[in-house]
Amino acid sequence: MKSNSARLPLARWCGYAILALFAIISLGPILIAVKTAVSDSKTLFSSASSFLPQDPTLFNLQRVLGWANPADPRMERMSYGKIDFFRALINSVIFTLLAVVPQIAFSAMAAYAFARLQFLGRRLIFFLFLSATMIPGIVLFIPNFVLIKDLGWLNTYQGMAAPYALMTPFAVFFLRQMFLSTPRELEECARIDGASYISIFFRIVLPFHRSALATLTIIASLSAWNEFFWPFLVGRSESVRVMAVAINAFRQQQAGGTPDWSGLMACTVLGMLPIFVLLLLFGRKVVESFQSAGPK
Repeated sequence: MKSNSARLPLARWCGYAILALFAIISLGPILIAVKTAVSDSKTLFSSASSFLPQDPTLFNLQRVLGWANPADPRMERMSYGKIDFFRALINSVIFTLLAVVPQIAFSAMAAYAFARLQFLGRRLIFFLFLSATMIPGIVLFIPNFVLIKDLGWLNTYQGMAAPYALMTPFAVFFLRQMFLSTPRELEECARIDGASYISIFFRIVLPFHRSALATLTIIASLSAWNEFFWPFLVGRSESVRVMAVAINAFRQQQAGGTPDWSGLMACTVLGMLPIFVLLLLFGRKVVESFQSAGPK
């Protein structure tokens, strides 16, 4: 018994060490981005081997936000690019909301239909629907672009969000598995009391699976927020340009072909803040969702 008890702390510390290694690997790029964002462009490469920036400054964050003093000598040192950060931030928020909110709503209704409603060909339709996950997304870009162009939706919010607004196979599959775990007794009691399927769906099923909905919302929001190629094709106008496209345009403005790494990382760090806030608000719901999905 003593040998087993002695092995347990050792195994636990080994597990902590492995988790710490994974955390360092995962957080390493973020720490490098933060360090670059608060480093002066003149000393950036000379301090590349250091974990901490030399002479840290908020100048890069200020000029990206448009708060830098135009008379600052550092503004004249090199021809910095310009980015309308708040315009890009608002565009990203609008695009994410238009893409995620309808996606969650339609996917939840489809998932409940597959989980509880009985209709002819339900299993076959669900199988064919899941088969769409085997189609590479890049294959759909050309037909989607032609459709959006024919609708006159180029450089519009609805044109950027349309391919993501309807239900997606992953979201339907994820929510269907969650809805299958809903106790049938709750629904049967509601049916006895005269509740309709719509009432059961909105008043029992959705509140019962708040954690699963929060998890799917975070996953879909991360995907939409980081989306680049489709918004780059459809929404290149500055009035609807999302954060990823705006950062790419900012990179191309640098004279001499040398990227403004400090400015780019400042844009990246500031662009990560909304997602960080989202994780703080709903992170616990994600953990609860995965716990509820485990063995019962």
